[in-house]
Amino acid sequence: MDPIPFNRPFYTGQESIYIQQALEKAHLSGDGAFTKACNTILEESLGVKKTLLTTSCTHALEMAAILLDIQPGDEVIIPSFTFVSTVNAFVLRGAKPVFVDIRPDTLNMDESLLEGLITEKTRALVPVHYAGVGCEMEEILSTAGRYHLKVVEDNAHGLFGKYKGKYLGTFGDMATQSFHETKNFTSGEGGALLINDPELIDRAEIIREKGTNRSRFFRGQVDKYTWVDVGSSYLPSEVLAALLLAQLEARDEIQERRKKIWEYYDANLAGWAEENGVSRPLIPAHTEQAYHMYYMLLPDLDARTAFIKHLKDQGMMSVFHYLPLHLSPMGLSFGGKAGDCPVTERVSDQLARLPFYSGMTASEMERVVAAITTFRV
Repeated sequence: MDPIPFNRPFYTGQESIYIQQALEKAHLSGDGAFTKACNTILEESLGVKKTLLTTSCTHALEMAAILLDIQPGDEVIIPSFTFVSTVNAFVLRGAKPVFVDIRPDTLNMDESLLEGLITEKTRALVPVHYAGVGCEMEEILSTAGRYHLKVVEDNAHGLFGKYKGKYLGTFGDMATQSFHETKNFTSGEGGALLINDPELIDRAEIIREKGTNRSRFFRGQVDKYTWVDVGSSYLPSEVLAALLLAQLEARDEIQERRKKIWEYYDANLAGWAEENGVSRPLIPAHTEQAYHMYYMLLPDLDARTAFIKHLKDQGMMSVFHYLPLHLSPMGLSFGGKAGDCPVTERVSDQLARLPFYSGMTASEMERVVAAITTFRV
């Protein structure tokens, strides 16, 4: 039997057609017709003020840090259980990351801990919607409001997920998206900055265009463009945008495929999980998840290691996820120490992600479930 990978990119068939059209248009640099079409889909479907495609979610986060004028000595509160890009974007501007622990149920930022971490140097809160399940945004926004803090949602996992009926990515001042190969919708590498505060739009365009007012020039608002601010080159090529457009146009089909896979796993592993002391993902009733991944929490590190090996021996790939950032070499340099984020430290040893990709077949899902249910903790 063929091995079952952890991830396999899904293509609708329209991607190659759009890429060929991009090549024929002879406009391969950024902000052409395909980039604009992707931005429009995201703006109209989510209801955000402005979307700017970027070369990665990392770059979208870097843009957000620049837009907030993060300065050396500023503090930004970020969950320890996240990808390194979330924190790097602010560290690059000289900020000190203040790591907050996660909730034991959704593995999202624990909003009840925020107030105890805020100081006079705190500038922003960065909630991460883990696995595409919404953070408790009402409480996070309330805390931010009391202390006049900005909120940047890292929504790399959560496109088209909802919290209390509202799309993730539409709560904070800004939000960032990922279109990496492992995400629901992909351009191979790519991202987007969603801007909900209209006062940030003009400067965001400048930062994204290497610090120039080039976008205003092409709209006829100025008669020449020049260097007016800090910035960098954050525009993806039209080839990448063409690939992404095909994915976004098929968003309903892709999400329905992923929903079926998630629900199959959840229904068919429930009994085994209970018998073996394994926790399944918790999706609060007031959230609508994005079906980004399916993970399980094994009792301890030894069990998780044995579980991953068991699946590998049967030709299927399961992986663990984030290591605690506060205990990384860089995290320790910012004052992190063991015990600071106990839930993060425990979950990091327990979590295993199952093979999960939009083109997964019924037989592949059955094989994964059959392999898992022969494992005993």
